[in-house]
This record gives sequence, structure tokens and C-alpha cells, in this order.
Amino acid sequence: MYDEDELTVLDADLESPLDKLGPLSAETETPKPDPEAMLALLGAPQNQQRMLAARAFCEIEDERAIPALIELLTDACPLIRVSAAYALGRNPSAVAVEPLIVQLQRDWNGYVRKGIVWALGNCRDRRSLEPLIDALKTDISAVRLWAASSLAQMAISYETIVAAMPPLIEALRQDPIAAVRSNCAWTIGQLCRELPSNVIYATAIDALIEAFAEDQEMGVREDAKSAILKVGDPRGLQVVEELELEGFL
Repeated sequence: MYDEDELTVLDADLESPLDKLGPLSAETETPKPDPEAMLALLGAPQNQQRMLAARAFCEIEDERAIPALIELLTDACPLIRVSAAYALGRNPSAVAVEPLIVQLQRDWNGYVRKGIVWALGNCRDRRSLEPLIDALKTDISAVRLWAASSLAQMAISYETIVAAMPPLIEALRQDPIAAVRSNCAWTIGQLCRELPSNVIYATAIDALIEAFAEDQEMGVREDAKSAILKVGDPRGLQVVEELELEGFL
């Protein structure tokens, strides 16, 4: 669906300047930006000022910024769009979900779609489920990576977990990128912890066991093992123990 080379427009290493956002904390080494000043700058005519303001709301939680941030999702500058997406992820709102979905479907820039996928996960809204599944199936590797992680936020109901499991299992088995498979293993483990012991749960555990035993990448096997250990499934734990006794890994 998308060209893997498209991110070279900004940087070929697939990392956005905002990718390593830390958790919001009441105590930081530097003072947070002034919300009132940043709110005013969200509508500034200069690109640099709008981007500065949008990035400020990656640190500030203020619902007053949400309407302006939604508008910036369609800004002509991709750096402003990605900043707005991350800011909406820090300020999740039900009213932002539809605009985020619309922009995810039409934005040509992979950085922006990465930010939108992250924001949609943080919104924890049922409407985010299908767009995240579609991104996991069809987007470039960097976006698939984040879609896999964001689907862990879909543990909002039994129905959303059940809908998310099949594409996650498929990607765990078939995605060509090891990091994507690893994120799928982690998310499957997270979702399994919210499931009763039924057929869906058993199928997911089978997929984790299969990844642990058969994936060609050591990192994926380790992440599948970690997911099994965190779930604490007796059958999975037994397989892990038996394989390790046999010298596996």
C-alpha cells in the first residue's frame, strides 16, 4: 500500500525526533512551556512557531489545545503534522479519534502515520481498532511496528481483544520484519492477560509457543518467551521449561 522509501523525505533511519518521548512527570529538570503562550502560538503564521507549540503539548496536558491540534493534523508541513499527532497522543480525546483516522488514511508521510498510530492507541477508543489493524496489515514496517504495540491498548472490551488477536497472530507468524513480530508477541501477551481461558486464549498461547520454538530470530523468540512467562500459562510454561532443558536457546 505504501512505499518503504517514502520516509527518506525526512530521514532514512525511520526515527522521528519525537519517537523517544518519555512519560509525563510532575517533576522535570526543566520547566514546562507556558500553556497560555503555547496555545496562542498554535495558530501562528510561521511554521516554526506552530511546530514549537505543537511539540510543547507533547509535554503539556491541556484540553484547550485539542481543537487547534486537530486542525494542525492537516497542516502543509509534515513536521507540524507529526508534532500535532504526538501531542494528541499526550492529550487523548474522543473528539480527536475521527480526525486522526481520516489523516491516517490519507497522509503520505510515514512519520505522521507513526505518530497517528501511537495517538490512536492512547485514545483507547473502539473506533481505533480497525484502522490499527489495517495499519498492521498494509503499512510500511515502521508504522506496522507501532500499530502492533498500539493494539495492546485495545484491551477495552472482550470484543476488541477478540477482533485484534487474529491479525496480531498472523503478523507474528508472517511479518518479514523481526521487530514487528516481537511487538506482536508482546501485545498478544498483554491481551492474553485480559482473556478468560477459552479457544481465543488457547490459540494466542499456541502462537506464542510457536514463535518461541520456531522463529528464526533470537530476539523474537526471547520476546515470545517473555510474553508466555508474564501470562503465566501452565502449558506455555511447561513448553518453555522442556525446550530449555533440551538446550534450546
